[in-house]
Amino acid sequence: MSVAQQRALVQAGAEGSVVARCQAVGLARSSYYYRPQGETALNLQLMRLLDEEYTRHCFKGVLGMRDYLRLQGYAVNEKRVRRLLRLMGLEAVYPKPRLSAPGEGAARYPYLLRERVITAPNEVWSTDITYVPMARGFLYLVAVLDWHSRCVLSWELSNTLDASFCLAALATALRQQPAPHIFNSDQGSQFTSTAFEQALLRAGCRISRDGRGRATDNAFVERLWRSVKWECVYLNPAEDGQHLYQQLQAYFNYYNHHRPHQALKGQTPAAIYTQTPTFKPEIICLTTPI
Repeated sequence: MSVAQQRALVQAGAEGSVVARCQAVGLARSSYYYRPQGETALNLQLMRLLDEEYTRHCFKGVLGMRDYLRLQGYAVNEKRVRRLLRLMGLEAVYPKPRLSAPGEGAARYPYLLRERVITAPNEVWSTDITYVPMARGFLYLVAVLDWHSRCVLSWELSNTLDASFCLAALATALRQQPAPHIFNSDQGSQFTSTAFEQALLRAGCRISRDGRGRATDNAFVERLWRSVKWECVYLNPAEDGQHLYQQLQAYFNYYNHHRPHQALKGQTPAAIYTQTPTFKPEIICLTTPI
C-alpha cells in the first residue's frame, strides 16, 4: 500500500486520534502530515526554457541542454537538467540501440504506417503526451489526432503521467466518432498499459506502435505540439489549470475549424474530416501481439 493510500485511510477514519489511526495502518505521523512541495520558481523557469529549446531542437540530450542553459546564464549541472527532463517526459530524438525492445511486461505490436498512404478519415488515429508550462506550475496534455485530416478529435489535461487521462481522451474520441482502422502511439507506459490496449481491441482497432526513440514515426502529433506551443501556450502563459483549459479549448476550436492547413491545401482539418468519406476496410482484423 502506498503512502498516499495509507494517508487516505487515516483521513477517512472517523474514530480515534491521529496517532492511533496512523499506528493502525502502519503510517508514520510525519508521513501523514507531510505535504509535497512544488517546484521552485527557478526550476519552473528552467523547465520553460528546456521545453522551448526541445521544441526547436529535439535532438539535444542532457549535456546539450545543460550547455544551452549555461549559455543563457544559468549555472546548472547535468543532474538537475536530467531530473527536470525526466519530470517533463522529454527525451532526445536520435537512433538508439535495440529500437524494438518493448517496455517490461508490454505486448509488442509492429509499426504499421511505414510507407502507408492514408486516404480517408478514421483510417489512422494517433496519440501522444506533451508537457505544458504555465505561469506557475505545469500540466500534461494528451490528444487524439486523425492522420488524414489532422483533426484533433479529443484532448485531456492532467497533473500526473498516469494512464487515466489518456483513457479518458480515447473514450471521448470513440464516443463521438467511428473507431479507426489503425491506432498508433509510442511505447510510453500509458499506451502500453493493459487497460489502454484492451480499450483499443474492444473497439476493433489494429494497434501500431512507434519504434523506441523514433519520434518521427508519430510526426503529425509532434508537429501539432509545436503549433500548440508556439501559437498558444508560449504567447500567453496560463495562470492556472482552469485558465490553461480555457486557452486550449479555444485554440483547438480555432485549429480544427478556422486555421487553414498547408498540407490540406488551405482547408481546415474539420472541413476535411467531415466532408471526406470515412475509411471503410473490407475486413477488419484485430492485431495480435508478435
